[in-house]
Amino acid sequence: MANDWRIRNGRIIDPVNGIDRVGDLFVRDGVLVESPRDLPDSTREVDASGCWVVPGLIDMHVHLREPGEEYKEDIVSGTRAAAAGGFTAVACMPNTRPVNDCRSVTALILERAREGFARVYPVGTISRQSGGETLADFGEMRDAGVVAVSDDGLPVWNSQLMRRALEYAGDFGLAVISHSEEPSLSRHGVMNEGKVATRLGLRGIPTAAESIMVYREIALAEYTGRPVHIAHVSAAMSVDLIRRAKERGVPVTAETTPHYFTLTEEAVEGYNTNAKMNPPLRTEEDRQSICAGLADGTLDAIATDHAPHSRLEKEVEFDLAANGIIGLETSLPLSLALVRDGVLDPVGLVQCMSVRPAAILGVPGGSLSPGEPADITVIDPELSFDYTEDMVVSKSSNSPFLDWRLQGRAVLTMVGGRVTFELRATD
Repeated sequence: MANDWRIRNGRIIDPVNGIDRVGDLFVRDGVLVESPRDLPDSTREVDASGCWVVPGLIDMHVHLREPGEEYKEDIVSGTRAAAAGGFTAVACMPNTRPVNDCRSVTALILERAREGFARVYPVGTISRQSGGETLADFGEMRDAGVVAVSDDGLPVWNSQLMRRALEYAGDFGLAVISHSEEPSLSRHGVMNEGKVATRLGLRGIPTAAESIMVYREIALAEYTGRPVHIAHVSAAMSVDLIRRAKERGVPVTAETTPHYFTLTEEAVEGYNTNAKMNPPLRTEEDRQSICAGLADGTLDAIATDHAPHSRLEKEVEFDLAANGIIGLETSLPLSLALVRDGVLDPVGLVQCMSVRPAAILGVPGGSLSPGEPADITVIDPELSFDYTEDMVVSKSSNSPFLDWRLQGRAVLTMVGGRVTFELRATD
């Protein structure tokens, strides 16, 4: 059946084309078209009254765990969770088993993605085996299909190697994504350094562990003239460094995640391992700085850092628990809270969750331009729901937001005119 659609009466928000109005959107054979004149009689209709119709959301930072840890998540289950969260595309980090540092692993990921529910853009490693000693073959990986490089999960501690990575990646048109962490400061820490850690008797990680590496990446980007992207920013000092670098014209971009603008270190109380992540949850001052960074454009994108873990890794002592939480299904409602709180307007939210991720990664998407594939997310910003464990789509359920009452949800996700998620009345 041809993918022909008319999405009626929605608030169309398309920042790239300067559109923010109520109207209809038309899809012919899976491609956006300007006019309904050529649509066949068999065209299906969606009533989007009261909803936003936006370019498909793009999550530029997820962990799909395949190959190697499919019991936590696999590409099909992860993209199904992405579609349920309104995402039409995800970029998957390379810290799989084996790591994605070569053509064969990239090819496997893309092959499995054919069965998925969202577009998958693989990210390759910066260094071979993520060992931090020798650059991976960026040319081979780019030819195989990677869109960026990162040793995410591990910092590139060798500054000379990071400099070469920026220069080399620039030659191949690949984004460099930095996991900014100074390991000599973060080693053995399990949560944010401060009063809460002291009270709980847990070893802390200072904000300087992040911001020192952010400063280094900025310095290298400024020196080489090559762009760098800072992942999962959590600290006020990092936001300030990025803001000042942008004012100087340094080619730096940055992302944060919903947990850093929603939660603080207080969520660790009770030794809640679902609030353990790296970088760790910070203070209220840091949280407010993250919000300010989103508001003024210092932070370009909202990603999830979706990191599935089974109960085996989470239902253990806090010191031993794995870092990370799932986020694909909660990112949109938590981010919509920024709109209700006046941090972002709807256009700004779409820029953070679709337009800028596409631009930073250099991938298609981020607009509703005629002639482009119909990657579309329809959002009901008022729909409230209880996020319970039995509704989790991901294989894993390690979320600090379980049993929260959330507001705003994707009700339809479409990839190339194919509906990959539709909220039914019983959902």
